[in-house]
Amino acid sequence: MCAAAVIAVLSASLIGQTIDIPKLLVELEPEIRRSMVEGKIPSESIALVAGDKVIWTGAYGESNLWARTPATPETVYLIGSTFKAMSTMALFKLMEQGKLKLDDPVSKYLDFAIAGDDSKNPVTFRHILTHTSGLDGDFGAIPVWSNIAPKTLDDFVHTVLKVKQPPMTKVEYSNAAFALLGYLVEKISGVPYKQYVKEQIWDPLEMSSTSFDPTPDMDERIAVPYVIDKTTGNQRPATRIKATVWPAGITYGTVLNQANWLILNLNNGIFKGKRIVSEATMEQMFTRQFDQFKGGIEGIWGNDTSGFGLTWWVQVRNNERYFAHSGSVSGYTAFLLGNRDRKLGFAIMTNGNQAHPHLFKLADRAIDLMEKYSTGDKAAGSSATATGVKK
Repeated sequence: MCAAAVIAVLSASLIGQTIDIPKLLVELEPEIRRSMVEGKIPSESIALVAGDKVIWTGAYGESNLWARTPATPETVYLIGSTFKAMSTMALFKLMEQGKLKLDDPVSKYLDFAIAGDDSKNPVTFRHILTHTSGLDGDFGAIPVWSNIAPKTLDDFVHTVLKVKQPPMTKVEYSNAAFALLGYLVEKISGVPYKQYVKEQIWDPLEMSSTSFDPTPDMDERIAVPYVIDKTTGNQRPATRIKATVWPAGITYGTVLNQANWLILNLNNGIFKGKRIVSEATMEQMFTRQFDQFKGGIEGIWGNDTSGFGLTWWVQVRNNERYFAHSGSVSGYTAFLLGNRDRKLGFAIMTNGNQAHPHLFKLADRAIDLMEKYSTGDKAAGSSATATGVKK
């Protein structure tokens, strides 16, 4: 499992952090390989971010085991729920135009009543973004090659979506709520949801290889999803799926595009010198919303400081602020991790199934190694350079 492709980005600037990539890789690459073996992950595409730059990308293993196709940083994977924060950003663009408020009842913007929604304790946008809405609804998975289509978004929210329990009863992860969010973005903006996300989020961030519906060029690069056969313990191809709640994360992309998304978040809403969303909005997004629900996320990530910000998972580790989110669809697992104080980020995409603990461990290690092999002011991360790397 050797690297199929490695890209290093060098900056002419000598101001701020300098990260010694060769020394970092001496320690990181064995951890990458270990995660693939222990997690039975066929391939991993990884990007490291410092400040406003992608300082290294690498790809390991094979995106197609039968064809022995090496993975590259351009390999396309399902990004899963790492997309949820992008959908949230689309909503924030409308919020900043004064078209909604976070604590507005969502019913105010709908022409129908959600089953079970109580006008005395209504579902709000903040509830959706913190998984405290109580909203429920079938995921609606359908094989990609099936002649059967999932329910349309319009049909889903009108006939399937329901409030299972009153808002703020507990934190319960809800893909259905984010399907509703997509519907609301479309209704409030007056623009088809897919078009709105592309024009307002992906295009400004140069995420040309991210899409709900892969282009022919992207399709040529899609990694085969794999799961572990319970009988043999070997990797076998998984069924590719589409779903009724596709705005919750049935989205395809590359690790290079994910790195651009990380750059925006690490730089408080700025990408390549252009402000995409206000700093005040970003601060809200990264602030744990409800102290009564603090602690590990879904029982899989975080410490006793953790909780949901506005979609992002947030925590304090070693007195520094972190944000994260995973994405998981059958045969794919992705993860994003950022250190806000040092402006360091890690993005990984894989065609391994439910590989979360292995990716979490690798991400922590990568951030720690970037800190270990960096010099300069931790607050000057936006001018980070890589050293000792051949072009």
